[in-house]
Amino acid sequence: MQINHTFIFVFITGVSASEKIAEIDIIRLRPYRTIIRRVAKNLCLESSLVAAIISVGSRVGHLLENGWDCQRVKFGLMQIDRRYYPIRGTWNSEEHIIQGSTILTIALKNVRRAYPRWTWEQQLIGGLCAYHSRDWKIQVLDGRDYCCGGNDYVYNVIIRAKYFKRSGF
Repeated sequence: MQINHTFIFVFITGVSASEKIAEIDIIRLRPYRTIIRRVAKNLCLESSLVAAIISVGSRVGHLLENGWDCQRVKFGLMQIDRRYYPIRGTWNSEEHIIQGSTILTIALKNVRRAYPRWTWEQQLIGGLCAYHSRDWKIQVLDGRDYCCGGNDYVYNVIIRAKYFKRSGF
């Protein structure tokens, strides 16, 4: 089924928009499925979560130019910020996915350690926010996403991860 990408954003919002984008991106994720599953398993992560970060961050490479975002600051499928981390591997390599997933694992562990009384869901939200914004000291968790100006990064990742999980990722 061919999907007209131009009209998706005009007619769909919220959860259904994130799921519609995930539906498009799951096709782009197919070549990386084995790598993502292997990396996620080795780091005790859900492969659907890694896939969702790749989908939200770079649209599985679709938004990248020679592996870089438009400002040439973030690199690869997982959009690793070169100001804070050395770039490892090519933009779509297993080495790159290992690096991004390791950064995510560290963010999740740091949030769990800093906020042991938070629920698992709150720790996940905080960890995703820390991964995205590089803010290791999340101060407030009140249902809002402070990770980006659009107020939607974390929830887009969670919605897409759920979609990918339901789709067998």
